[in-house]
Amino acid sequence: MRNFLALDFDQMEQRFRTNLVNSLSGFKSVNLVGTVNGRGETNLAIFSQVFHVGANPPLMGMLVRPDTVPRHTLANLLETGYFTLNHIQADFYEAAHRTSARYEESEFEACGFTPVFSDRHPAPYVGESVVRTGLQFVEKHELAINGTILVIGRVVELHCPAECVQTDGYLDIEQAGSITCSGLDSYHTTQRLGRLPYAKKEK
Repeated sequence: MRNFLALDFDQMEQRFRTNLVNSLSGFKSVNLVGTVNGRGETNLAIFSQVFHVGANPPLMGMLVRPDTVPRHTLANLLETGYFTLNHIQADFYEAAHRTSARYEESEFEACGFTPVFSDRHPAPYVGESVVRTGLQFVEKHELAINGTILVIGRVVELHCPAECVQTDGYLDIEQAGSITCSGLDSYHTTQRLGRLPYAKKEK
């Protein structure tokens, strides 16, 4: 067993600390976030800090790194008020990872993805993605401790295979082929152990 204390983190080499701390939360959801600016220029970026905020109304949260350098995803969704979340599948995870690089042109074009637009949602979806969610921006909060920005969006559209939506509303993302990630650069397929009933105290 290896043990780390607060002082150890302070003294770690930066990249080692970044990799270690980014692995602590375990497996995470991973999405391609699609946006467009007011000039119609699309942007696509991979995010692993996306999470459920509430079901009524349906809300999703996303953490964005401090905007000390240009953050096109953040700038675009604040300008237009819309963004999309697109699940990643095993057959294009490498191209999805490449969207984290800095490009002069749109990542859709640079990384080989197809922008798809809905009549009711101005931000681009990823045509290759099986589970696609359209959101409208509702709130932004800067975390005082490190400048990270929490973005909250309301779900206004959902596109997914009909066979993946079970009778109780459960979306079977494993059947859809959605992958997960850990750390900054490790991607994984999943194998469900099982679904359990609502937990109640035993009588």
